[in-house]
Amino acid sequence: MRTDPTPFDDLKKLKEQQLEVLKEKAAEQAKEIVKEISEKELNDQQKVRRQKMNALREAGIDPFGKGYERTHRSGELRTLYEDKTSEELDEINAEVSIAGRIMSKRRMGKIGFMHILDRDGKIQVVVNKQIVGDDIYELFKASDLGDIIGVKGRMIKTKAGELSVEAHEYTHLSKALRPLPEKYHGLTDKEERYRKRYLDLIMNDRSREIAILRPRIIRAIQKYMDEHGYIEVETPVLQPILGGAAARPFVTHHNALNRDFYLRIATELPLKRLIVGGLEGVYEIGRIFRNEGMDLKHNPEFTTMEAYCAYSDLEGMMKLTEGLYEYVAMEVFGTTEFEFMGHTVSLKAPYKRWNIVDAVREVTGVDFWQEMSVEEALKLAEEHNVEVAPHQRTVGNIISLFFDQFCEEKIVDPTFVWGHPIEISPLAKKNPEDPRFTERFETLICGVEFNNAFSELNDPIDQKERFEKQLEAKKLGDDEASEMDEDYVEALEYGMPPTGGIGFGIDRLIMLLCGVDSIRDVLLFPTLKSLS
Repeated sequence: MRTDPTPFDDLKKLKEQQLEVLKEKAAEQAKEIVKEISEKELNDQQKVRRQKMNALREAGIDPFGKGYERTHRSGELRTLYEDKTSEELDEINAEVSIAGRIMSKRRMGKIGFMHILDRDGKIQVVVNKQIVGDDIYELFKASDLGDIIGVKGRMIKTKAGELSVEAHEYTHLSKALRPLPEKYHGLTDKEERYRKRYLDLIMNDRSREIAILRPRIIRAIQKYMDEHGYIEVETPVLQPILGGAAARPFVTHHNALNRDFYLRIATELPLKRLIVGGLEGVYEIGRIFRNEGMDLKHNPEFTTMEAYCAYSDLEGMMKLTEGLYEYVAMEVFGTTEFEFMGHTVSLKAPYKRWNIVDAVREVTGVDFWQEMSVEEALKLAEEHNVEVAPHQRTVGNIISLFFDQFCEEKIVDPTFVWGHPIEISPLAKKNPEDPRFTERFETLICGVEFNNAFSELNDPIDQKERFEKQLEAKKLGDDEASEMDEDYVEALEYGMPPTGGIGFGIDRLIMLLCGVDSIRDVLLFPTLKSLS
C-alpha cells in the first residue's frame, strides 16, 4: 500500500536539513575559534616556521615529504672515509646519499655549512651555491634547525680537515614547526628529558648511545644463553594467581571471562612448569610489573631474564652469573672494568661469596647462627634500631632486615650473598645442614641487587607448606606475599628434577655497563609522576 508524503513530512525533512546546516556552521565556527586560540598561543618562532611551511607548499614542495633513499648513515661514512686525505677522497670520488635533522647551520657568502644528525651522530654538509644553483641555495637558506633533509653528493674534506658531504642535490623532507632546545641551556632538567625522550635523543648523544647499546646487550645475553643450551620461551603476562616473587601486583579485568588477572610479577612458576615438562633448560627475557614506587633503582615495569636449568643448583647458577656477566661485558664493550655508582667495578670472575649470617656478624657483632626465639631476635632488633613490621616477626625476617640495614651498602665488588632464611625464600630448597636457611644467593654490586638465584624447591609437600605460610603472612598484612598455586604443586607432584634457577635484572645490568646511576636513564619511557 502506497503512502504519499504529507505536508508534515515535508516540514520535518526541512527542519532536519536546517539542523544539519546549523551543525556544520557551528563546527566551522569552533574550528576557527580553536585556530585563533592556537595562533595566540604560538610564540614568534613557531609563527615564522608555520609561514615557512606555507611558503614551501606554495613553491610546490610538500613540507612533510615522502620516503627518501639513502646509501649510508654518518657512522658508516666515518668508518669508510675518516682516515682518507682530501686528495684520496678526490680520487675516490665517492657518491653518497644521506638524510637527517639539521642541528647547526652557518653561511659564508655563497657557501653554507650545516651538521645533520642521524642515528649514528652528526656529519657536516657543505652547500655551495655554484654547485646546487640559486633555487636550492635559497631553500637551504630558508631552512630551520630541526628540519629534516636529504642530501646527495660526494665525500670531501674541508680546509679545516673535517669530513663532509659536498651537496649536489638537496631535498626537503620534513618541516620542524617547533624550535629545538638551546644546545647549552635547553634540555638540562632530567624530568623534562624523561618526559620528552624524543627531544632527549635528539639533543643528547649519550642518551642515544645508551638506547642503541641496550638491544646490543640483550642480544649478547641471548647469544650466551643459546650457546649454553637454554631454550628461549615466552610465558603469559596475565596471571590468575599471584606468585613467583614478593611484590604487590597490578590488577586488571578480563571482560570475556569476567575475572580479574594480575600483571605478572615474575616468570618463575610458568618456567618451572616447563622444566617439569622436560625442556630441561629455559629462559625468558620479558617485562615484569610490580606495583611499587619509583626511585633510582626501581620502576613499576622493568625487564628481567629468568633462567632454569635441570640438574643444576646454586653452584651452577653462580657459574652462570660469572660467565654471563664476563661474556656480555667483553662481547659488547671489550672490557670487564666499569665505572658505576662512583666506584671502579670489575666483572672478571671469580666473585666473592658472603654468607648472610656471617655478614651480619662481621658488621654488627650479632650472631644469628645461635638458636634463638623470636622474642630474643626482636630484642636485638630493638637494641639496633631495626624496625620490624607485624608480618616480619620471625627470626629469618629479622636477619634479612639486619643485613639490609647494615651490610648491603658495604658491598662494592660483585658479591654472592648466600644462605637466606627460609621465611623470606618460599621457592628455594632448604639447606640440608641447617633447615633454617635455604640454598639461595643474590648478586650485589655497589649495594645494588642484580640477580636472585636458588637451588629450586622441587618437593611438592614442602612447597605446599611454604605457600600456606605465605597465606598466613598475607593475613598479617604482608601484601607482597604469594598465593596458593595448586596447579604448580600438582606439577611438582609429577616430578621436577633438581634444578637451578635465577632471575637477572636486565635494566640494572645495563645501568652498570653504561655507567649510569638511575634506571630512568636506561628505560626509554620510565614511569613518572603526573604533573597535575
